[in-house]
Amino acid sequence: MGSQSRALVFCCGLMATLLGVAPAAPAATQKAYPDQPLHLVIPYPPGATTDLVGRLVADKLRGTLHQPVIVENRGGASGEIGSAHVAHSAPDGYTIVLGTDATHASNYFMTKNPPYNPITDFTPITMAVKNIVVLVANPAFPPNTLPELVTYVKQHPGKVSFGSSGNGSPHHLAGVLFNELAGTDMMHVPYKGGGPAAVDVLGGQIPLIFSSLATVDSYIKSKKLKVLGVTEKSRYEGLPQVPAIDEALPGFEISSWLGFFGPAGLPKPIVQTLNTAIVAALRTPQVRDKLSSMGLLVVADKPEDFARLQKATFDKAGKLIKASGLVPR
Repeated sequence: MGSQSRALVFCCGLMATLLGVAPAAPAATQKAYPDQPLHLVIPYPPGATTDLVGRLVADKLRGTLHQPVIVENRGGASGEIGSAHVAHSAPDGYTIVLGTDATHASNYFMTKNPPYNPITDFTPITMAVKNIVVLVANPAFPPNTLPELVTYVKQHPGKVSFGSSGNGSPHHLAGVLFNELAGTDMMHVPYKGGGPAAVDVLGGQIPLIFSSLATVDSYIKSKKLKVLGVTEKSRYEGLPQVPAIDEALPGFEISSWLGFFGPAGLPKPIVQTLNTAIVAALRTPQVRDKLSSMGLLVVADKPEDFARLQKATFDKAGKLIKASGLVPR
């Protein structure tokens, strides 16, 4: 074989070798997700419901994802500080947030200069739980049913008030929607949290409040408060005897929820990995039972389903806040 032929064979062999290994090179250097600790931001202080739910899930994720999950409480500005931190983080799956219907819907309409857009600046991963909201009254308050309440308020125009955990909260918006659908004029009394509102309805300073079930459940069980309805579209399995307000006022629905989000642009494979792991954590009997005892209903849905519900919550909150006359702060 001549020198030119040997050179040609050598070059062809070298080219074949290079072509054979070249496609495999990127795969060999690509890292599997996750390969480092995750940071779960809780945009509220330690001890809040969001904090308790986040820590329950984080504990399970450590085993499922085989990486540390660092829980960071970044409270302040009604949850906007922690949420903004995640909105501005890299979309690599290592920084996520457990948001709420406040941080990722209603807060946007309560602020003149929102630090983020809850729809366009985040990637929904899964709704964790629904925070069941109920309408409760002091036992001395005459109405015992929703139709009786509507009649009573109309017979006493401008004299019946309802309390909530604060302006723009789902408890406040539930009252706004109630007035809208019933044609009533209940006056809103905002409190700095659900606890103070519950104290005043127990003492008879106000006749009724919209409240998270977790705040008033013990008072309902001890008959210190009577429950007139739940704000979900259908009855809550934990209170099957209590009607949904929709049964008396068709079209009524207010959902309060907690859900996991990543920054906008989170790659779909990472979204799916996180969704699968978080859903599995939420559906374990230990976690589900604990959350149920807190008045929380596990949802654990798909990203696209959560995205639709978040958008619906966002749109409804905007309309109701505008109807309430609240001025952004």
